[in-house]
Amino acid sequence: MHLRTALRLTAACLLLIAATVQAQQSKPRSIVVVDRIVAVVNDEVITERELAARVDFALRQLAQQGTQPPARQVLERQLLERTINDRVQMQHARDTGTRVDDAELDRALLKIAEQNKMTVVELRTVLAKDNVPYDKFREDIRSEITLSRLREREVAQKIVVTESEVDNFIQSQMAQSGRDEFNVSHILVSVPEKATPEQLQQRRERAEQALSQIKGGADFRQIAAAFSDGPEALQGGLLGWRESSRLPALFLDALRPLQAGQLSELLRSSNGFHILRLNERRGGAAPVMIQQTRARHILIKTNELVSETEARNRILTLKERLDNKADFAELARSRSEDTSASRGGELNWLSPGDTVPEFERAMDALKPGEISAPVRSPFGWHLIQVIERRNQDMTQEGRRLNARKTLRDRKTDEAYQEWVRQLRDRAYVEQRLENRS
Repeated sequence: MHLRTALRLTAACLLLIAATVQAQQSKPRSIVVVDRIVAVVNDEVITERELAARVDFALRQLAQQGTQPPARQVLERQLLERTINDRVQMQHARDTGTRVDDAELDRALLKIAEQNKMTVVELRTVLAKDNVPYDKFREDIRSEITLSRLREREVAQKIVVTESEVDNFIQSQMAQSGRDEFNVSHILVSVPEKATPEQLQQRRERAEQALSQIKGGADFRQIAAAFSDGPEALQGGLLGWRESSRLPALFLDALRPLQAGQLSELLRSSNGFHILRLNERRGGAAPVMIQQTRARHILIKTNELVSETEARNRILTLKERLDNKADFAELARSRSEDTSASRGGELNWLSPGDTVPEFERAMDALKPGEISAPVRSPFGWHLIQVIERRNQDMTQEGRRLNARKTLRDRKTDEAYQEWVRQLRDRAYVEQRLENRS
């Protein structure tokens, strides 16, 4: 049975469902592990059993993709680093009060099941057949939602795109001979923010070793899984199709002279060392139309005085009143804590990318006139109503909206990588993987 997932959580959690189904015919031999500590992260530990579970799952992913896995010890080191990065983020979420309650988690699990055309009971059965504890799967999904919310709050909300940046971006796009798209694979060997010369040299040598092995005929996907610190490492380093506008200038300059199948030289950025492979190239046409949504909403914020539970109860009370034919605009004026309250919650016409992902996903699922269930975003709890939709020509305003979204996405990706690196550098981390007997 193959599953088709569409929920926008991270790829790792979605792949877990497919992995559990497809691995039933060929389960790897279970490994008996004595539970030792392999790393200390601030006030928490990562155990050998926990790491072994992640390694076994990664090996299943690679097998599904037809990718020859690296040596288990190599994969252990890679996944331990990623586990440390996840752990410091989750600790930061805990310390700053970023939580996902059980009711919200239940709704997310229901949506995962529905988008895989099954019930939650059927999902539990699929997981049980591959010995994946449902409680563990639940907590993995909770962590993924938490990390997504953390990224939005700590990074995305703080990104500023100026009008001059939009002007320069549009001018640079117009100056290009065409809107090329690149199918790219990527290896990142990261460098700590305050790396010593010795650390910098070690990371450079590691990147050079990866590049040398690929040039010597090694499978790029296998080398990515073994060497890359990028989030796409277990997908063989595949970034997929990217418009030229979505690529950093460093990458774009390196890719333009390449033919399909060729490698870049070693590239250096503030995040570390990069290796690119151009898989394919094609000419892309600028979109002609975009779909816009005219919507309104009611917002109840959470803060030091209003708890998560209180805010949700208030929004549920308002939803009940709307279900009993209360006027949406009147409730928004009297109860909403957004600046749109004076306009009856009216947000006017919204283009893709104008709102945070949680809001946009809920809005896009509504039919005109329909009111959403309570929706949680980094700003608080919302009720959303879609008034109407339209397809809009990509006029100058549309081009500016598209340029602003592209710039915001690019800045967010770069800022998030930098934020995670700084968080990791501030944490107390003691690795004990090499000390096992």
